[in-house]
Amino acid sequence: MSDENIANLTDEEEDEFEEGRRLCELHGTLSKWTNYIHGWQERYIVLKDGTLSYYKSEHETDFGCRGAISISKAVIQPHEFDECRFDIQVNDNVWYLRCGDGDDRQRWVEALENYKADSGFGSENNLHRHGSLISITSANSLSTTSTSSFKQRGRGLKEKLAEMETFRDILCQQVDTLQRYFDTCTDAMSDQNDQRISPDRDGEIDDIDEEYGMPVNTDHLLPRFRKDSPCSQETLAVHAAHSIDFKGEAITFKATTAGIIATLSHCIELLTQREDSWKKRLEKELDRRKKVEELYRRACEKLKAEKQTKPIVRGGPDFEEGPYSALAEDEFFDAVDAALDKLDKEDEQLQRQWSRENHQVVVKSTSLPYPAEHRLSVEIEERVAEHIRLMRADFGNHKGDWELFAEEGDMKLYRMELEENGLVLDPLRAMHVVKGVTAHELCHYFFDMGVRKDWDTSLENSKVIETLAADTLVEYQHHKRLWPTTARDACFWSHIRQIHDDSDSESQPIWVVANYSTEHPEAPPTKCIRMLLNVALICQTVMDPPGEHEQITRDHITTKLTYTSQVNPGGWAPVSVLRTIYKREYPRFVKRFTQYVKDQTKDKPIMF
Repeated sequence: MSDENIANLTDEEEDEFEEGRRLCELHGTLSKWTNYIHGWQERYIVLKDGTLSYYKSEHETDFGCRGAISISKAVIQPHEFDECRFDIQVNDNVWYLRCGDGDDRQRWVEALENYKADSGFGSENNLHRHGSLISITSANSLSTTSTSSFKQRGRGLKEKLAEMETFRDILCQQVDTLQRYFDTCTDAMSDQNDQRISPDRDGEIDDIDEEYGMPVNTDHLLPRFRKDSPCSQETLAVHAAHSIDFKGEAITFKATTAGIIATLSHCIELLTQREDSWKKRLEKELDRRKKVEELYRRACEKLKAEKQTKPIVRGGPDFEEGPYSALAEDEFFDAVDAALDKLDKEDEQLQRQWSRENHQVVVKSTSLPYPAEHRLSVEIEERVAEHIRLMRADFGNHKGDWELFAEEGDMKLYRMELEENGLVLDPLRAMHVVKGVTAHELCHYFFDMGVRKDWDTSLENSKVIETLAADTLVEYQHHKRLWPTTARDACFWSHIRQIHDDSDSESQPIWVVANYSTEHPEAPPTKCIRMLLNVALICQTVMDPPGEHEQITRDHITTKLTYTSQVNPGGWAPVSVLRTIYKREYPRFVKRFTQYVKDQTKDKPIMF
């Protein structure tokens, strides 16, 4: 809309125009689904001038967009279950977008729908109503006024025509009044010249209006013409001379306004004809569409009857984890595998950064006072006793149902296949021997919440939500999402303990860290799937006797480590995919953690 047209708007119309322009210009960072390998990626989305464009980031807007679609004919569909997601489809092109929350999605959807309504393509009714305006290709009209400006004013041509007729009547009345004034001046001049105006007349001059044939009282317009009148003959002569030219101008003005109205009437006729033409074209298009849909339906029925086709499924984020996912298991695993590779690269970068900075964590001996009584004391005692009993019963003997599925040097990993209602609940057990660190050091770093993200790269964030005692915490963790699996979180208590072996007074004490799922009011259910876990790290130090007069060094220390884990991942994922991930990730996890402890303690005093 030009500045001149904006200036002509009323206050209410200007507010509507500014509101419309604000809604049609929107930008922000959203998550856009790319493909089944890379999943959701953050992209900078811009809605401007009826086009939705996206960039890799806000800083790359000067280098051109990576894709764009027109909103005028798009189908905007908020997702049925995901309150943060909405889809935009134009023909076969579909954009899957996710906002940060439901309010943000509502804001985007409303802006897009409002633009569609303003553009006139939101429905067939809009097409009928505004097709004539869009079809006019007059350079004069479209160069100064856009379709949106007509709609912002909210008035039709017929209404404008009625207003012009009203204004014309007002102007004609004013012109007639002025014309009568000058006619009277002319008559007064003539009467004075002919000495037909009596000096004793009371000043009332009755004239006959030529157009209406009625007396006109112009006493309020003319001075009283007496002998002592201040109005000179020269003044009257000037007014009489002007009356002739003004009458010609008045006639011209009336003819011009009549021509404008005639022209506008002709424009309305043209618009009506154009609208009829659009209606006919729309009817033909609808007939063609019905025929194509009928042919498509018959073709689908024929193919289905012949069993020569499978349902066509468009790739999209709906393939994510779920019992009705259309994503094949091999593709599911490829997507998860790609996400895990990305995490591995992040882990390598973190390790290099630690090496460059030579970062060391201050080791503080874990304070273990006499166990305090709290609401979880009984449950903790039961779980710790259960883990110690299983460790002593099976230590070094893993036959029966346990299956060795990975072996790397001194590390061996066993599993027991267990499924419940289609969920993989395989208990896992890792046996490892770590040289140069003590059992206390391993359990300390496993328990210390401050360093957990340094060695567990799967965490998005974690926090302690309650401290029950010096040796017991309640923690909440949110794990990084591996598309197409759903994001997961966990709430559990973590307990560290030192246990002495009464049967062997010379042996080193056993250190235990146990983690077990629990509920907590500060960790309510979220959109994530809540994992249930039962994990224990059990370590015992073995000392090689040093020589006479020789100090104990880390070369004399070896720790036997037993790591048990039983996790209920919740949700749904292919069984083969989960077991493949376990086989790949658990050895890496154990090696990464033990190596991290060795790096942090190698130059520090031994903590027994």
